Amino acid sequence: MNGPEQDQGTGGSTDAFALLQFYAEAGVSELVMDEAVDNYSLPETPPAAQPAPASAAPARGKPSLPPRPQPTVSSPAPIPLEGTREAETARETAARCQSLEDLRAALAAFDLCPLKQTAKNLVFSDGNPAAKVMFVGEAPGRDEDIQGLPFVGRSGQLLDRMLASIGLSRQENAYIANVLPWRPPGNRNPTDAELAMCRPFIERHIELMNPEVLVFLGGVSAKQLLNTSTGIMRLRGKWAVYKAGDREIPALPVFHPAYLLRQTAQKRLAWRDLLKLQEKLKELGLS
Repeated sequence: MNGPEQDQGTGGSTDAFALLQFYAEAGVSELVMDEAVDNYSLPETPPAAQPAPASAAPARGKPSLPPRPQPTVSSPAPIPLEGTREAETARETAARCQSLEDLRAALAAFDLCPLKQTAKNLVFSDGNPAAKVMFVGEAPGRDEDIQGLPFVGRSGQLLDRMLASIGLSRQENAYIANVLPWRPPGNRNPTDAELAMCRPFIERHIELMNPEVLVFLGGVSAKQLLNTSTGIMRLRGKWAVYKAGDREIPALPVFHPAYLLRQTAQKRLAWRDLLKLQEKLKELGLS
């Protein structure tokens, strides 16, 4: 992930300042201990709701109106794995791949997904293929589409700081991919058909990568790969199980860095999730 250009000899101090800035935004107040401490642990059960205050009496001569009914929003059903000819072709193509190099070549030659026709580059992965931790995001953005690498824009710079805060980096011990390898036009939300068509490839990507721990960055990747309609606000910070062939891999959904750039107050929750990831890596002997 490439940050802004830096003057020669000042890169280390700039990176250190960026990391300290992330700690501050996440609510970390002390950096004097060997291990990170979660100063913002919250009880598992929320406090009892306080009774709402009595409504003020309506002004004389102005009749009170009944509350406007709220629309009901239903959660989308999980996207089916089978069905369309394109999705079946994608599944057959992905299944034939025996290495990450095979999979990259198969995606480069796969012409059935309309996203490929509007994207500049295939965005396959970044990081160390020997890493035991794999991060799966949603879809490339403009910067990623131009460079052909995931998470190289502002959200990528934030992700790098998040990884560094718990001793990870894409150069050494982290690997990054996306559910979609091509950018949707104008960064629009992907359609169900596009997600279903690309899903066999990311599933095979995970099988070939064979990580010990998965981290789903954002709601799209979490819902797709956990086959659920539950939103990221309820999924985040809770360990789940992802089945890859005959393996069961611990998976942690977290907020997408792009969301944290818009909602900076949520960085405190993101820090708690990073501490859970750090704890799991220590438990498995990976850090």
